[in-house]
Amino acid sequence: MDAALKLTPDLGDVLPDPHSYQHLIGKLNYLTITRPDIAFTVHTLSQFMQRPTSVHMQAAKRVLRYLAGALGQGVLLATSSSAILTAYSDSDWAGCPNTRKSTTGFCIFLGDSLVSWKTKKQQVVARSTAEAEYRAMALTTCEVTWLTQLLKELGIKSLAHVVLKCDNQAAISIVVNPVHHEKTKTR
Repeated sequence: MDAALKLTPDLGDVLPDPHSYQHLIGKLNYLTITRPDIAFTVHTLSQFMQRPTSVHMQAAKRVLRYLAGALGQGVLLATSSSAILTAYSDSDWAGCPNTRKSTTGFCIFLGDSLVSWKTKKQQVVARSTAEAEYRAMALTTCEVTWLTQLLKELGIKSLAHVVLKCDNQAAISIVVNPVHHEKTKTR
């Protein structure tokens, strides 16, 4: 999706028949199971299922053109890899132009293989980028905890410490220094 394009419900002309858009987004939604590279875009486009416009359809067709040019992409599992979980977490602060909510995104690797990923709009409006990033890290930590427990139940007992990578210095300092936690709590 065009990075500069911020989709809103009233952008463009309303489609006379929304069924073609709805079917296309439904099919793309299933494709995100093996194509995490389109997950964020499909998540964004699925927010306009009730009343899609011509601009939304153009963005969906752009995804199809991308897929046609990137047929060899997808989730590939390594044949041999170490049992190390590495998680990457990010968010876009107030990225939704309608609700001003942030979107969380994470991906988790087991060795060299991507095993879990997600994009989700946060439930509350974050007051700062640090808060949005911290919430993204918290959601990622929940998923890492679940994956760790699942791997232990599957018999993988020798898991090393999980590495969680984040690019926001304020959120990292909150996690590292427990003294700052009290200053960041909101009611």
